[in-house]
Formats: sequence, C-alpha cells, structure tokens
Amino acid sequence: MFDSVRRTVVVVGAQWGDEGKGKLVDVLAERADWVIRYQGGANAGHTVHIGDTTFVLHQIPSGILHPRVRCAIGNGVVLDPQTLFTEIDELRAKGIDVEGRLCVSDRAHMVLPYHKLVDSESAANREIGTTGRGIGPAYEDKVGRRGIRVLDLRHKEKLRAQVEQGVAHANGRLIASGSSARAEVAPALEMLNGLTDRLLPLAADVGLAAHEAMMGGAAVLLEGAQGSLLDIDHGTYPFVTSSNTTSGGAAIGAGISPMALDAALGVVKAYTTRVGNGPLPTELEGELQETVRTLGNEFGATTGRARRCGWFDSVVVRYAVRINGLTDLAVTKLDVLDTLDKLAVCTGYVIDGELHTEFPGDLTALESAEPQYEWLEGWRADTSHSRSLDDLPSQARRYLDRIEELVTAPITYVSVGTRRDQIIGLEDA
Repeated sequence: MFDSVRRTVVVVGAQWGDEGKGKLVDVLAERADWVIRYQGGANAGHTVHIGDTTFVLHQIPSGILHPRVRCAIGNGVVLDPQTLFTEIDELRAKGIDVEGRLCVSDRAHMVLPYHKLVDSESAANREIGTTGRGIGPAYEDKVGRRGIRVLDLRHKEKLRAQVEQGVAHANGRLIASGSSARAEVAPALEMLNGLTDRLLPLAADVGLAAHEAMMGGAAVLLEGAQGSLLDIDHGTYPFVTSSNTTSGGAAIGAGISPMALDAALGVVKAYTTRVGNGPLPTELEGELQETVRTLGNEFGATTGRARRCGWFDSVVVRYAVRINGLTDLAVTKLDVLDTLDKLAVCTGYVIDGELHTEFPGDLTALESAEPQYEWLEGWRADTSHSRSLDDLPSQARRYLDRIEELVTAPITYVSVGTRRDQIIGLEDA
C-alpha cells in the first residue's frame, strides 16, 4: 500500500466490523512510521497472532507490535484510561516495550465510571446490542459539551466541577430510565487522580505530531474500529455505534487535513458477520450458521458474544466502497470457506417486488429485503498454506474475481489464516 505517492493510508472495515482490520494494520505497519487510531473506544477488539502469542488490542493501535513504529490515539477516540493502562501492562508482560512510542491526544474525551453505569442500565442500549463499556454515553457527553478531555487533568481546580456536572447528568438519565442505580462523584475523581501521573506524560497534540511527520515524508497509517455499516450516519441506524467509522472520520479523528489521505483500504471477510441486533440480509440458518461460526471462531474479542454469520453481501461492500472511496480491498478468512461445497454471493435485494442493487437507508425496507444469490462452486481444499495467487485453487480465484467485479474495487490482500504470515499480497501479482 505504501509507495512514493501513497504515504497516508486509512484502513476501514467495510462490513459490520470484526473484519480482521487488526491483522491488516499489523501487516501494513511493517512499512509505516506512524499508526494512529482515530475513533471508537474500548468496545473494539483487534486481534493479532504472532507465532504462538495472541494480542488483543482494544485502544492501542496494532502497529505497537512493531518496535520502530510510533503509535497514537487520536482525538476522535473516547479513551478508557483504565483499559489503556491494562493494555500497556499486558504488552510489557509479553515483551512489547511501548516507552516513548505511544501518545494520546490531549483532546480525546474520556470514558468514566458513570458512563459505564448509564450504558449498563440502559434497556435501549441492550436492544441495540452495545458492549456496555460506556462508549455511547461518553460520546453523548462530548456532543453535549460536558465531556472531560485528557487535557482537563492539568486543571485540578476545574475537574471536580466537571465531574459533578457529568454525574448529575448521568443520574438524570438513570432516573428517567427507571433504574435505581446512582452515579457518584468520588469514584470518578479517585480513578482520574490515580491515573493522572501516568496519563499526562502520554498527552500530546496528535494532529500536530502527525502533520509534522507527514511533512517529513513519514508513512502514516490510520486505523479505524468497527465497520462502515456501523457508522452513526451511514450505517444501519439505530443499530450502529456512536462515531463515524468511515474514512471521512479518519481525518477528523486524527486531527489532520482530509486532503492528506492518499488511499483507503477496506477490509472484508470472505463472508459476512455482525454482532448484536439489526439487519443482516444474508444471514445463514440452522446447521450452516453453526458450522461457519465454528470454523471462523466467530466470537467477539471484546465481549465473547457469538457473531451472526451470512453469505458475502456485495450490496453492502459496494456501498462501503462508495462512501469510503476505497482504493483497495483486503479479503480475510478465505480459509474458513475451504470445506464448503457451494458458496453464495448476494448480488441484490428484492424489496416489495423490486430488485435493488444499492444499499437502502430505510431500515424497514432492509428488514423485508430478500437477498438474490449467485452460486459458485466451493474449492474443498486447504488454502491456509497459500502464499501467492497461483497457490489458490481455481474456484477460490474465481470467487475472489467475482467479488472484485461486483464491488468495483481491486483486491490487494487475501488472508488465509490468523497468523501474521498467512497472507497473500496481490499488489504486484
């Protein structure tokens, strides 16, 4: 992805999240100088397998696993400081030194105990399927201008008043929801005071640091969380996350100019999954659902929840290509399909008797959509040892070719396993 022309690259999920972005960021970070996480919070879970060691990163960019790469958490992230230092300590225990390589935007808003309490007590959030980690309430406080940013830790005299305001609002939410739980000021202040000495030394103007790095010719990778169909504006609202997961949010969340983005890599699974409620037009049924879930180990890295599985949906991915301006695609988990006799690809939806090939914004229409399938032969062969396009069975190559045709974006990478080395790069193929 990186060359003399493409020096700033954004990686986005092009389905409903869990597409394998962590692995692709890890692979691309080998040629990057900076990796910046630009939105979301500790509700994300990027899993990277290196040898026999598994790393699950919730807020720290996956590039941290490369010793020379500098990493940053941007202003678009809602930071859970407790989880951040848990991650740092776990990385150190596994031999990954983050000293001098990680910074956090001083403009990033923080997730506090009362955000998590409101999230866990909300019946509406449970229906949508949120992770209960306080992400939505923290973003609500940010937009409501009562959020607490990392830089506010520098002003102890104002901090108590800010926390009191946040707690009062949280308790109003709890009362309105009928919950008997109540937020308190003391636990939030105790947490913040206990972490200030560790967090403030990491605080920086990430946007300025990224700008200066780019002006110096650095290769910068922007890492998103969740997927395009969970975008607050462009996803399957209201079954979405609380931030802009698409490439348009990358510049805002990192504090750089949108004109600085040179390329956008969309990551998709060779099939489709989503966690929680909301439409999934190509959802599998019965035994096949369980088979694919088991083969793909489709359980959330953050929550452990079982993911719903479906056939590859080209309507969804073509939509993601358009709204993100995707220049490239990475297809992950191709190996999960190795044992299936036949594979279906959704090419359109029938809604009220009419064929639609563009993704609808109307949730009611989407819920009644009947997917139209094109069936292809499976390859019934082990692809996990493939390291070039020629190594793949002809049926697997045909499957990838058809995906390219339908979604109108070139496939640049194909992942055939969980390990770092189980990937096919097609840039020069």
